[in-house]
Amino acid sequence: MDGTINRRGFVLGGTAAGLSLALTGKAGAETPAIITRGAAEPVVVASSNGNRFKNAGAVTAVEKAFAMMTGGADILDSLVAGVNIVELDPLDHSVGYGGLPNADGVVQLDSCVMHGPKRRAGGVGALEGVRTPSLVAKAVMEHTDHHLIVGEGARRFARNMGFTIEDDLNTPNSRKLWLEWKRRIDPLHYLDPKSRSNAGHKAGLAMVEEGLVDRDHYYGTINCNGINAMGEIAGVTTTSGLAWKIPGRVGDSPILGAGLYVDGEVGAAGSTGRGEANLYNLSSYLIVENMRRGMHPKDAALDACRRIQKNTVEKRLLNSRGLPNFNISFYCLDARGRYAGVTMYGGQTYAVCTASGAKTLPTEFLLPGTPAG
Repeated sequence: MDGTINRRGFVLGGTAAGLSLALTGKAGAETPAIITRGAAEPVVVASSNGNRFKNAGAVTAVEKAFAMMTGGADILDSLVAGVNIVELDPLDHSVGYGGLPNADGVVQLDSCVMHGPKRRAGGVGALEGVRTPSLVAKAVMEHTDHHLIVGEGARRFARNMGFTIEDDLNTPNSRKLWLEWKRRIDPLHYLDPKSRSNAGHKAGLAMVEEGLVDRDHYYGTINCNGINAMGEIAGVTTTSGLAWKIPGRVGDSPILGAGLYVDGEVGAAGSTGRGEANLYNLSSYLIVENMRRGMHPKDAALDACRRIQKNTVEKRLLNSRGLPNFNISFYCLDARGRYAGVTMYGGQTYAVCTASGAKTLPTEFLLPGTPAG
């Protein structure tokens, strides 16, 4: 193996193939394997809210993450600090504080993180009371032998780790929107389960069409992935989930291989949109495996969209053209620093930050039109 081992036991330098791997540690104790690659062009890629919300500050999520990682901070620490901006911003209804609540009016949050160099991960699901679930997911990675803690257990874990627990993460506006949704579905009529579900979905989509709820925030998530100059890759996904979901519902965001997947030798992929479709197809894992086989991130993600389209056969999930009546988006990059934002349908954007600055770009897409078209 080429390269030298520093005093922390990490390999510096690389093999002829640009990859070194070492596993060292004291007797009886194991240090996580650290992957270091050859030089790469630093890039951060995220969902569009990663270059939109600033929480009354001066920088967006992708700008914060890029500045930290190019300044020498840990790759995952940088990305999490970036999404914290969006989690804490009450104007974004898709994640964290002020995220759109579940059917009972309670904000439940999901998140996961993956650290490519350390080959470690952590996640939380249905977490209540903590504005920054990405930090709790990172604590799961760093302080436990687990990958996922959910519900009341996640809340207790967060409290034990010193996180502030709040009774209610609603803002006045998120509560107002929930009350409007409740008014529209009129639960006093005691609809049967199927009718109740249809009424809730129609009410939500009607609020989107009327501009009360941002289309991107109805499903609502931020995914952020990055590669630094040393070729180290990491990713984070965090969300308040589907607006007005069944209490306890967990989508794809905290699930490794679905809402996020990172392989430090290959690349990273994450998603926003209909979580159930992504869960069924484990799309983020599929995208990374496609990149492992040499596909460009764009082509790898378009292949995942095709898989979702093929596997969507229930009539309730199809529009008048026989196509999926929902959207799903992917944000991915490979170990060469190539990146892409891809959606099932056009008209969407994504965020990226490189040495030339942050920008919002149109996504590549599989299908023309809109989901309901």
